[in-house]
Amino acid sequence: MQKAIDPGISTWPDENPQLIGSACGACGATVFPRQSNCPRCSKADMSDALLPRRGTVVAWTTQGFPTGAPYVGPAGKDFAPFGVGLVQLGDVVRVEGRLTERDPEKLTFGMEVELTMIPFATDAEGNEIVTFAFEPVGDERLREEQKTGRTTQ
Repeated sequence: MQKAIDPGISTWPDENPQLIGSACGACGATVFPRQSNCPRCSKADMSDALLPRRGTVVAWTTQGFPTGAPYVGPAGKDFAPFGVGLVQLGDVVRVEGRLTERDPEKLTFGMEVELTMIPFATDAEGNEIVTFAFEPVGDERLREEQKTGRTTQ
């Protein structure tokens, strides 16, 4: 069985999931993840906002080691480096998240990416935990590798 790392951050398991942020009715700011008070004006006039699925990479790096607590992903010999990026979703908001591409030679500023859900960890009950990530637009090969865990040539 698959479970979301946090059911409140996206519309997954919808076929085309969207991240759920908050929009401020007082000043118009949009944030991710959801917040009860606006970080710009401090008002408690926030409502759910579905975020665009596509965006562009404005900054990125690769994570070459497991982070400390409360990190729950693969560790030791099971750990694989992964890309992390700051993605501008339309003209709405910037979101930090995993990138499905981890080869620094293939990551570029301005790269168009789209939201996807990927396996992240397995919980104590054996459920596969999925999280959101951004994949290069049109990269079906990469999507299949993420779903199956097998590399294709």
